[in-house]
Amino acid sequence: MLNPSMTIRLAAISDADDVWHLVQDFAPTFRPEREAFELTFRALVEAPHTLVLVAEQSSGSVVGYLLANCRATFLANGPVAGVEEVMVAERARRQGVGQALMNRVETWAESQGAAYVSLASRRAGDFYRALAYEDAATFYKKPLTT
Repeated sequence: MLNPSMTIRLAAISDADDVWHLVQDFAPTFRPEREAFELTFRALVEAPHTLVLVAEQSSGSVVGYLLANCRATFLANGPVAGVEEVMVAERARRQGVGQALMNRVETWAESQGAAYVSLASRRAGDFYRALAYEDAATFYKKPLTT
């Protein structure tokens, strides 16, 4: 259950610094660059069919974020929502923040007419299974160099 002093809300451009700190701790295999982040953050916060949420404590401290997109598909007979990133600060974990972010994205996905919500995760499988998500595929990626 989410602490009553916590709010899940749409991210604003002014949240960039707080989200940046969380992004840096997201995955040790990636090194986000601040300039690229700034451009991308602004674009995503303002993009249609994209959802950027933050979890904010009553003190104003952002302790989590979620990034999702809704896109058209052939196989699902309509749009699907894809959660790209979910991050909760270590100090705020196991307090319902991740679950609250996921509940909000599910509500948003339904409002977009999405057939389902999908995501990839390497380390949080137990968390997503506890929220009734099923292991449905293996995620592959191929880094592209320019």
